[in-house]
Amino acid sequence: MKKYWQRLALLLAIIFGIQQVASAQADPIERVWLNGAKSGKVQIYKAKNGKYYGKIVWLAEPNRDGKPKLDINNPDKSKQSEPLMGMLILKGFKKDGDTYEDGTIYDPKNGKTYSCKMTLKGKTLEVRGYVGVSMLGRTDTWTIAE
Repeated sequence: MKKYWQRLALLLAIIFGIQQVASAQADPIERVWLNGAKSGKVQIYKAKNGKYYGKIVWLAEPNRDGKPKLDINNPDKSKQSEPLMGMLILKGFKKDGDTYEDGTIYDPKNGKTYSCKMTLKGKTLEVRGYVGVSMLGRTDTWTIAE
């Protein structure tokens, strides 16, 4: 019986160690973030192509008239029936130090897509959407939601 407990303890230690290594390898941006207005949460992850993407995983008000909110402001009429929950709004970011660049952000409030860069600052993420040059844009500060 003693060997059983020793083996179980060893197995648990190995599993815990593997989980620690896996989480240590994740990029600090790979988590769930709460937007500045506290109206939504976005999960950022690294795709197989090495770029970073983000999708809506929570909305403070997920429904409109008793039904899930849809992308009604999208200029593409065929996409206006897609739900906001689960929508990919951050696309194609490349990491450069604490900055993630060359990506886009989609704003479902107005149906527009902007160039975007994100800068990790401790436990906050500065998300800057812009048109043309970064100076012509707006920054929203996101916080860790987990």
